[in-house]
Amino acid sequence: MSTPEPFVILAMPRTGSHHLEALANEHPNVLANGELLNPWDTGWPGVDRTDMSDPELLELAFVRFPRRDAKYEVRCVGCKLNEPQFQERPTFFRELEAWPSLKVIALKRRNLLESFRSLIQARESGRWLAPSAHGPTPVPPRVKLSPADCESYFRSAEEFYGRIFASFSPEKIHEVYYEDLRDSPGECLAEIWDFLRVSPHPLSDCHLLQRQETRPLSEAVLNYDELRGHFQGTPYQAFFS
Repeated sequence: MSTPEPFVILAMPRTGSHHLEALANEHPNVLANGELLNPWDTGWPGVDRTDMSDPELLELAFVRFPRRDAKYEVRCVGCKLNEPQFQERPTFFRELEAWPSLKVIALKRRNLLESFRSLIQARESGRWLAPSAHGPTPVPPRVKLSPADCESYFRSAEEFYGRIFASFSPEKIHEVYYEDLRDSPGECLAEIWDFLRVSPHPLSDCHLLQRQETRPLSEAVLNYDELRGHFQGTPYQAFFS
């Protein structure tokens, strides 16, 4: 059996990487094993990653990766990483960049305020994923966001995605927007299968996105008007339109 091609999903927190991972795993030849740098992620059973070096972690992700019984012929194997994890482990990005033949799926959100709102809601509620059971999803708490924290998040996103596109050649990067994945998952996945060079595979309805927050930003954010006024005339004013 040939060695699987490596890929990684890179994203800011609360951009939909868990959902994209679930969709990617619907393909019989694609295996995504979760957050490599998250010690509590259950996608790496029986493996203590706490004291592993950067090269050892990447070898675990792309060479000695945990397999699933239903995946008889894995052609692409990957994991996901988010921006704060690179801050906690600053040497890791360069190791990742040097991994041979690596493909990068850059998952983004057009409105970064939505992403930051979701992050704060998850922290305050303790609910990071929508429940899998059928029935109404609990309504997340409305949140108050400070202008300084919003701007810090916006700048972190700009720097993170800028680093990705500066570090990897264009043919190694596939850009995906959360909004497109939410509204047109079949089309997004078709492009991802083409990028990973695997055969087309139909989308089932078992992983259709269940959103935790359905209210507009103006209702979910308590001080929305204050923030809109603060960012008026800045590069970030479009997030409030």
